[in-house]
Amino acid sequence: MRAFMLAVKFRSPPARLLSPLSSLLSPLASRLTLLAFCYSARSMSDLRSELRALPREAWILFFGTFLNRFGSFVHPFLVLYLGSKGYGAAAGGLALGAYGVGHGISSLIGGWLADRIGRRNSIAISMFSSALAMLALSQAERYWTIVTLATLAGIAAELYRPAASALLGDLTPIGNRVIAFATYRLAINAGFAFGPATAGFLAKYSFTWLFVGDAITSVLYAIVALIALPHGLRSSAEDAGWLPAIRHARSDRRFLAFLAASMISAMAFFQFESTFALHVIDAGFSAATYGALVSLNGFMIIVLELPIASMTRRTSRPRAVMALGYALVGVGFAINIVAFSIPLMALSVIVWTMGEMTNAPLGGAYVSDLAPPELRGRYMGLWAITWSVGLTLGPALGTWIYATSPAAVWVLSLLCGLTAAAIMYEKKGAEC
Repeated sequence: MRAFMLAVKFRSPPARLLSPLSSLLSPLASRLTLLAFCYSARSMSDLRSELRALPREAWILFFGTFLNRFGSFVHPFLVLYLGSKGYGAAAGGLALGAYGVGHGISSLIGGWLADRIGRRNSIAISMFSSALAMLALSQAERYWTIVTLATLAGIAAELYRPAASALLGDLTPIGNRVIAFATYRLAINAGFAFGPATAGFLAKYSFTWLFVGDAITSVLYAIVALIALPHGLRSSAEDAGWLPAIRHARSDRRFLAFLAASMISAMAFFQFESTFALHVIDAGFSAATYGALVSLNGFMIIVLELPIASMTRRTSRPRAVMALGYALVGVGFAINIVAFSIPLMALSVIVWTMGEMTNAPLGGAYVSDLAPPELRGRYMGLWAITWSVGLTLGPALGTWIYATSPAAVWVLSLLCGLTAAAIMYEKKGAEC
């Protein structure tokens, strides 16, 4: 491995490569971005009709999700909060990692709860317990107490995700699930786009307000869930354990392939919040430039994902389309091999964001379609675990490799994307 990394290591690309590569890749990115705008009046009318067809309860779920993500003040500021208490960057990173571990545990517990006690009750329990965990975390002083509570906060705050995804699958028919999951992702991204700015304003006065604000929005979502959301489907006590779900999933070849592809692609995707940040700084740009580049991802999702989902939902070959999305994620990060200017870095973001928008809404719909209704929460939990593994291993391995060979990270990201695409792709006529 070390010999491979040293073989691809270089400080900067030959100048003669930049111009032709840029001329080749820029038209591709332009076509990909403009694809979503190439809609006739009829297509836009279809999109509006698809959105109107979503049930009222789905819109309530979107509102609650937006409220929760808007109020997720603590997670993005946890390292800064620990710094204000005198702890170093390594200590802050460990606490953030503990929150990530909690995220993985919550996928298992949340999937089981969603099927056992119902989607609505699971969401309410998650939000009430998250509020308590955040308030407790705000009062912790000893470091290991903070790490423990950060883990519990990660479990509580993310416990609702399998239930929310399963409920969305319960509420929407097969033909409209891609639009439903695209709208759900829009609510998440819109909330996260506005939330950190509000958190930064509150942090100027006191970090305590971050925990209080996080807790208040969690309680509000819990109240919305209890008042306005349906229970959703529930399993009997004997069928609600993990063993029946695992036995069923093990016999589902398509689902196992999807989980493998999702995990491999996630390891490449989460380079955006680790090695891509280092790449931008090492290229001589500021943290603000990195923030602006990542914001381009959120802007594209808010503006383009629904129109793209309206197109991809009509496909008779969802696995092939998701394979294309995984490949674009790998290609997008591979562009960083030669991306040492802002335009080329922006091109990288555009391409891997197109990949994300192509596969993510289809992925939620695909899992909902594959899962037996009584196992849908646990199927969603298994899918969430693949993202937790990618979130945990991707940045850790990526930063370790980056220290020796930055270019190797982008080559391996490309291999991850292409491997995931190969796993998902099925020839025409083979998909079910």
